[in-house]
Amino acid sequence: MAKIVKNVVWRPHPRQAAFLKRREYEALYGGAAGGGKSDAALMLPLYWVHIGHFKALILRKTYPELSELIDRSRACYAQAFPAAKYNAQEHRWTFPSGATIAFGSMHTSDDREKYRGRQFDVIVFDELTHFTWEEYSFMFSRNRPSGPGTFVCMRATTNPGGIGHGWVKDRFITAAPPMTPISEDARIHMPDGSVRTIARTRIFVPATVHDNPTLLQNDPAYLANLAMLPSAERDAQLYGSWDSFSGQVFREWRNDPAHYEDQRFTHVVAPFDVPKYWPIVRGFDWGYARPFSVGWWAFDEDGRAWRVAEYYGVTDRPNEGVKHNAAEVAREIRRMEREHPCLKGHTITGIADPSIFDASRGESIADTMAREGVYFDKGDNARIPGKLQLHYRLAFDEEGRPMLHVFNTCRHFIRTVPALVYSERSVEDVDTAQEDHIYDETRYALMTRCIRARKSAVVHAYAAEDPLDLKPPARLLRL
Repeated sequence: MAKIVKNVVWRPHPRQAAFLKRREYEALYGGAAGGGKSDAALMLPLYWVHIGHFKALILRKTYPELSELIDRSRACYAQAFPAAKYNAQEHRWTFPSGATIAFGSMHTSDDREKYRGRQFDVIVFDELTHFTWEEYSFMFSRNRPSGPGTFVCMRATTNPGGIGHGWVKDRFITAAPPMTPISEDARIHMPDGSVRTIARTRIFVPATVHDNPTLLQNDPAYLANLAMLPSAERDAQLYGSWDSFSGQVFREWRNDPAHYEDQRFTHVVAPFDVPKYWPIVRGFDWGYARPFSVGWWAFDEDGRAWRVAEYYGVTDRPNEGVKHNAAEVAREIRRMEREHPCLKGHTITGIADPSIFDASRGESIADTMAREGVYFDKGDNARIPGKLQLHYRLAFDEEGRPMLHVFNTCRHFIRTVPALVYSERSVEDVDTAQEDHIYDETRYALMTRCIRARKSAVVHAYAAEDPLDLKPPARLLRL
């Protein structure tokens, strides 16, 4: 890369430099507070602004969030390139060569249309977990060379937490160890009938405040500021934990492989032979363009719920449905219930989203599945009571036993439910723009066996709440 700046106005620290040098198509930087993410996002496009046709786009979720980046660019870009001009109306820098760096926002998914028909050599998402997968992946189509000599890439920075936490974690964090390139093949059917395979690579470059010597030198007390945060936010912001973060709905969740066998202080456990006398509830949330979800929950003598199997209709892209019709789904449910070792021979009751019984546009989904021998009752779709039932069950008692366990083979539950965050519009509820389909069918299943908040439970925030106002005997299990 050509060096075109004589007067140094910014110098990357080693971790920032490692990020700036990556040649993968996608690269994610950060994972904790104080790692110099925003500066890295701003400075990266400057490597190519000597090329006249170069175009870059830097995105934040909303324009108010973008304003801080713009203010920082005014300080740095103007010093490094005194002849560069900033158009405040269009939020765009134009450099002496003619190259441009634009700032944009995507407050809603509909805002994607602002970028249709445009092209950018480099696209940078600042705070990637604030975006949905649909918003991020749409910009792949806008990422192409504007001419020769540029480097086409997608770059992003982020901290844990936010509506996109789940898909970002799945794509960058759990897919491979940090600093390990991940390769994904794209198959293209050519006009002549042949198939062309093109590899796309991505990588996660971690950074914490400890990687930013300038910040620690200028503000040594910043470490103490992070250490004083509530535990979930502290673990995310100071240590870069992706398992605990601000805004997480089910903070009680624990997945500890060391205790899969003894089942203490972990919700995830190793599978075992399910006793035939345990009744099983089959929860169901329909989806076509979005994933459908089927979860089988066994209930033991104490009323404890065990997720023993799941059937999740998702592609290899998060929150994208496989588009199977209702009859196909029903036939696979029947096959699993005949053959799955945890399901065959059990008494199984189906409970589903009431919307599948809607026959206003023809045969209902419920009727279609009934013709295939798969039956459902209408589930209780009271959202907040259903959410609290999950909280009550996730709470550990003094011996480390919760009222809900998940077999470690139920990987989609483990991937999606702990990543859910609160809605900004309905602050007590889950944000429904996320991949919440497994959560929904879980609610329907748990509402068939309601429990009260447990007095013996380890301290949690919901002990005094009981919106169902349950009175014995009703559907209450006495614990």
